[in-house]
Amino acid sequence: MSIPPPPGHQQPEDPFGPPVVNGPQGAPGHGPYGPFGPAGRPYGTPVSVNALAVAALVLGVLCFLPAAGLVLGLIALRQIRKSGQSGRGMAIAGSVLSFAGIALWAVVLSTGAASKVWEGVKDGAQGNESLSLEKGDCFDAPGGLEGDTYDVDRVPCRGGHDGEVFAVVTLPGGAFPGDARITDVADEKCYALRDRYAMDTWAMPADVDVYYLMPSRESWRYGDRAITCIFGNTEAGAELTGSLRGDPTTLDTHQVTFLSTANALDAALYQEPEKTPEEDLAAHRAWAARVHDVLGEQIEALRGHAWPPGARTPVADLVADLEDARTEWKRASTASDADGYYAHYDKAYGFVDGPATVTARKALGLAATPPTPGESEKKESEAQV
Repeated sequence: MSIPPPPGHQQPEDPFGPPVVNGPQGAPGHGPYGPFGPAGRPYGTPVSVNALAVAALVLGVLCFLPAAGLVLGLIALRQIRKSGQSGRGMAIAGSVLSFAGIALWAVVLSTGAASKVWEGVKDGAQGNESLSLEKGDCFDAPGGLEGDTYDVDRVPCRGGHDGEVFAVVTLPGGAFPGDARITDVADEKCYALRDRYAMDTWAMPADVDVYYLMPSRESWRYGDRAITCIFGNTEAGAELTGSLRGDPTTLDTHQVTFLSTANALDAALYQEPEKTPEEDLAAHRAWAARVHDVLGEQIEALRGHAWPPGARTPVADLVADLEDARTEWKRASTASDADGYYAHYDKAYGFVDGPATVTARKALGLAATPPTPGESEKKESEAQV
C-alpha cells in the first residue's frame, strides 16, 4: 500500500523541463546541478596540488637536470587541465626555469667552463688540490714558506722559486693525529730523505734548509694525508734558483757510488751520543764500534767499483785514509777511559773529509769545498696546509 506524500511537500514541476547538459546540435544547455561541482568534484572538497608541478619547480630552481624539469612541467600542465588540480603556476615556473637551465648548460659546455667548474668542485672536496705536489716539483707560495700555506703555483725549476719538493710522505688513515705528532713524523722522515734527493751534501747551499707542508685538521677531513718535504731558502723573501736535485736521475754511476758510501758514513757519524764520554763512556764506545763496521762496508764498496782512469788513484788514496780512520775507531771502541777515547776519536776524525776526499771529489766532478762545520745541523722549519 502506497502512502501519498503529505500535502504541500510535492516537488514542483520544473517549467523548463528536465535539465540537460548539452542542447540540440551541440548548443549549450543548463550546467549540471546538485551536490557536485565541475569535473564531478564535490563542492567544498580541498583541491590537491599536482605532484609533478612541485617537482618541476624544484628542479627548475636548483637547475638540476633541467631537461627533466621541463618535461615534468609540461606533463603537469596536461594533468592539471584534465583533473582540475592546482599547481598550474608552479608547473609554468618550473618549465620556464628548466628551459633557462638548459640554455645555460649549453653555453657552459660550449665554452669549456664545465671542466673548470668540475675542477673547482674537486678542489673543495679534496682540501685544496693545488697542494698535491710531487717529488721534483718547484713552486711559489704566495704567503711564503713560513706559517700556513693554502695555495701554491708550480713553476719551472730552472728559474727562481720558493721551494723544491724532494720527498712526499703519506700518513696512515684514521683520526687526525694532532699537529705535534705530524711535526715529529715530518722531522724524522724529511731529514732522513733529503740526502737521497740531493746526494752531494757538499753541493747544498748554506742558506738552504728543510721545510715541510703538513695536513691541517681541516684538510685531514677531506683525505689529505701527505707530508711534503721541501727545500727552501732560510732568508726571508729569498728564492732558490735552479734545481737542487742530485740523485741517480742526474748523476752518473761513479758519482752515485761515491756519494752513497760518503752518506752512509755521515749517517753513522750523526748518531753520536748526546752525553759526553765522561758521562756515558759505554755509549760512545758502542757508537765507535758501529762507525768501525760501517767504514768496513764502505771501504769494500769503494774497492769493488770499477772507477774511471782519472779517479782510480784519488779513490785509492781515500780508501787508505779510511782504513786508518777505521783503525782509530776500533781503538776508541775499546778505550778504558774518556781521555784515551778522545785521543783516538780526534785522530779518526782527522781522516774524514780530508785532502784525499777533496781530490777524489774533484776527479769525479763533484763539489770539492767542504761544508762549514755546523751547516748540517737541523733547523726545524715547518709550514702547514
